[in-house]
This record gives sequence, structure tokens and C-alpha cells, in this order.
Amino acid sequence: MAPLNEALKDFTTVIVTGGSSGIGKSFIERALALNPALVVCNLSRSEPQFDFRPHKLRHFPCDLSNCDLVKKNALEVEAFLEKTAPEGRVLLLNNSGFGAYGHFPEPSIAHVTEMIDVNVRAVVQMTGLLLPLIRRRGGAIVTVASTAAFQPTAYMAAYGASKAFVLHWSLALNEELRGSGVRALALCPGPTATDFFRRAGLQQGSVADSLSMTCDEVVTATLKAIVAGRSLVVPGWKNKVSTFFVSKLSKPLAARLAAMVLARFRLKKAST
Repeated sequence: MAPLNEALKDFTTVIVTGGSSGIGKSFIERALALNPALVVCNLSRSEPQFDFRPHKLRHFPCDLSNCDLVKKNALEVEAFLEKTAPEGRVLLLNNSGFGAYGHFPEPSIAHVTEMIDVNVRAVVQMTGLLLPLIRRRGGAIVTVASTAAFQPTAYMAAYGASKAFVLHWSLALNEELRGSGVRALALCPGPTATDFFRRAGLQQGSVADSLSMTCDEVVTATLKAIVAGRSLVVPGWKNKVSTFFVSKLSKPLAARLAAMVLARFRLKKAST
């Protein structure tokens, strides 16, 4: 396999949603380490939590749950790139997303519908708005799904369904883009050391460290998949084994087993 520094050598631009922390932040840091000349655009509510002043990083404050703001920021990104980096391949990382734990519609219907807006609608909308630019210049679209996409997830029903949508949408999009100079990659991490569980309403550390991966490990797997031209990557051998196993089960049985596992998280719900 080609070395990781081959992953982004032909790219001039990286656009990341949710790059202020977690996987998105780690991806920006690694991308700039591999190719310091990259122009990076981050779209999230808050700025990335590191000193990006030495780099060509532009932060666009954006509430991705707001349809109008997504459109506004996509147009601003395109105008910015036209002046700053008008040529070269573009990588779009649809990273922003969050979860919800509890008996539906817990923690609230507002939380759940906002989650669907960010996890699904914003991904489709942002990609659709930027796709003409990416088609024109060539590049890749990486979308963060989850191992939760491979089975129904009781107690996280809407979250798992949102990631199932993203997984199948990304794989289908990759086929539509075949031969266009643009590839789509679905990234399906398992438990990762981010603020995901806290945002979902669970205590930090709800999943044992032995079952979790670091953001840097997930980013490494993503870069390797980009180099290899893959359409799907499940980082970590434990996640690969679990997703392979559940994909062989009937959906009702997979749903039942997932419910048994996720029900145990009820003891770890964060106090409100």
C-alpha cells in the first residue's frame, strides 16, 4: 500500500464539517501535517480547538441543523475557494453528527429531529451544493457513518437509522460517480474517544476503553482507504468482526441482540 503521505498529495483543498473537535479536528491536524499547503475550510458552530493561524484554515461558523445556514455557508465556501484555491482536487469530509440515547422520543423530540437534520439532511444538502465544484475539480467525498448503521439500534433508534441512511447513500453515490474523477467513501467507526456519548446523554466512559479507538486511529484508517480508492472502511478489527457478524443475521435478530447490548447503557445515563 502507498504511504499515507500519498493520500492527500494531489489535493489542494479540504472541507470539513464539525472540525472543532473529535474525528474532524484530528483529520484537519493530520491533513495539515501531511500536506501543509492545504487550504482547509471548517464548518461548525465553534472554531477548531488548536492554533491554526500558521495554516491556511478558514473557519465558517455554521449551525448545520439550519437549512438556510447550510446553503449560505456552502456558497461562502465556494466563493472563498474561487479566490484562495481555485484549482486542484477537493476533499469533502461530512463529519458533523451526534446521537441520542433513550426510549424514543427521549431525550426530547427536538433533540431527535435536530439530530436527523445534522446527521442526514445537512450531509445530503452540503454534498449536493458542493458537488458541482468537486466534479469540476475532481476529488473525494468522505462521509462518517457508524458501525450502528449495520443493524437496528433500540434505545438509539433514530441515530442508528440516520447512519444506515448515510452508509447506503454514500455507497450508492460512489457508484453514480464512477468514472467522474470523484469517489465517495463511507467511514464506519465504532466507539471512539470523542464527546459522542456525553452529547447522546450518557456518562463518559460508557464503553470500555478496550472497545474504543482513538480519533487518530480512525483518521489513519480513513487515509489508508482514500489511498486504496475504497468505498467503505470499518476501522479496527473488532469493529470489522462485529459488523460482519451482524450483517449475516436477520434484521429482527440483529435488532434483538443490539437491544440487549444497548439496554445495559441505561445504568450509565448521565444525570439531568
